[in-house]
Amino acid sequence: MKKAELLAAVAQKGGYTKKDAEAALNAVIGTITDALEKGEKVSISGFGTFEVRDRAAKESINPATKEPVHVPAKKVPAFKAGKALKEIVDK
Repeated sequence: MKKAELLAAVAQKGGYTKKDAEAALNAVIGTITDALEKGEKVSISGFGTFEVRDRAAKESINPATKEPVHVPAKKVPAFKAGKALKEIVDK
């Protein structure tokens, strides 16, 4: 499902216009992004948790040249599904 399809589904299910659904979705995504940028966790009961995880530096291999490459440490966003979401998907 792409963003346009998600917006159409939210608008239909909630009885909103597509414009209102887009504004709400953008507000939610923006709020989650801002929280992650600050290093905060965002937990949505029954859905899951968004958080920032540290990825350690490592040595890798460039597949084209077969030469070793240093990959620096960085922070990455992560999502962990909640129990209720896992149970729904598992049905």
